[in-house]
Amino acid sequence: MSFSSNYNYSGSDNCPSKNSSPSGRSGGAFGIYIHIPFCKQACHYCDFHFSTSLKKKDELINALAKELVLRKDEFKNSNVETIYFGGGTPSLLSIDELRFLIAEVYKHYEVAEHPEITIEANPDDLITVTNMDVTLSAVEATTQSIFKAYKSIGINRLSIGIQSFFEEDLKLMNRAHNAKEAQNCLEEATKYFDNISIDLIYGIPGMSNERWIQNIETALSFNIPHISSYALTVEPKTALDTFIKKGIIENVDDDLAQEQFHILIEKLEDNGFIHYELSNFGKPEYFSRNNSAYWQGKPYLGIGPSAHSFDGKHRGWNVRNNTKYIKSLEENTIPIETETLSTTDQYNEYIMTGLRTIWGVSLKKVEDDFGPNYKAYLLQHSQKHIIEHLLYLDDGKLLVTKKGKFLSDGIASDLFKINLS
Repeated sequence: MSFSSNYNYSGSDNCPSKNSSPSGRSGGAFGIYIHIPFCKQACHYCDFHFSTSLKKKDELINALAKELVLRKDEFKNSNVETIYFGGGTPSLLSIDELRFLIAEVYKHYEVAEHPEITIEANPDDLITVTNMDVTLSAVEATTQSIFKAYKSIGINRLSIGIQSFFEEDLKLMNRAHNAKEAQNCLEEATKYFDNISIDLIYGIPGMSNERWIQNIETALSFNIPHISSYALTVEPKTALDTFIKKGIIENVDDDLAQEQFHILIEKLEDNGFIHYELSNFGKPEYFSRNNSAYWQGKPYLGIGPSAHSFDGKHRGWNVRNNTKYIKSLEENTIPIETETLSTTDQYNEYIMTGLRTIWGVSLKKVEDDFGPNYKAYLLQHSQKHIIEHLLYLDDGKLLVTKKGKFLSDGIASDLFKINLS
């Protein structure tokens, strides 16, 4: 195949030019996120970086492999604990393409003994491939389903973009799959994988609480151990934004979305799920290691156009353009911009991520990492939220109450520090 190690990188002595990436850190563990910027069609609500054309797919895969090589020394003496294929739609890649990229990670990085390797997938891709085997090699096509093929190359976790089990919701969002495919996909996936997550969206215009409850109950019927769920958000310049402004679709009802969020929490907790992060629910032993690391402020390396990287003190983001990304890497240049986080930036980042999780914000960590002034500031500014029963202190940690969960991002912003000397 044309992408198989045919890129023109001349060796590790060719240092990347122009831009520098996050400086990295020695020791510990980190995750690798690989952004696959292709989709069959544009969902009406999505503002992520993607293309509906696959013309540059081989070139893009070459560039991803090149970036993996160029950045292999950023986290010296650290093990890769998670590999996450996100997008876009990674399930548009063939087994051979995924195998190649996973092999490149193993070739150039120290990978932990039992890494979590996740692929985001859409139901229509999995069902189409299951029925037709269109992306499998000749041997695999006659012997394996797509799920067996995924497992054979090391993928051990699926994140499936169900979003809704109702046709009217899927059509409103312009999803590529239909309601029947959503259920058929899970029927097949659960035969091969234990570690499965699905995405569900609430707050969809026209979705009643009753229909939302049916969505949750349908998901529970498949014994899925992890659910990620998000409120439908109207992003500027998306099709959804345009339709709402033109009156074609009614606007999102924030009060209804909040009701449905609390219904979600109650239903999932009643069925053994732990609400470990604002948008993530998992049964014991099935928390996403990738998500958990991100929300606990652990380092990660972002590969691909628009991908972000973080090493604790620096943040980087790749160019949000496939053509520019490919061209830059053909010239042995990492197409990244970076910023160094000030102490205040790091504090604000910790507040934002910590309050979203069951681990909360540790007062000891705030004092140890940022100083006593930050701890005093945090305690002072959290008092009004404690009085309003939106926050509470437990064993030296500041946590969000059930009442405050839907408002946690706003609460966090109230606790941010600006221009602290």
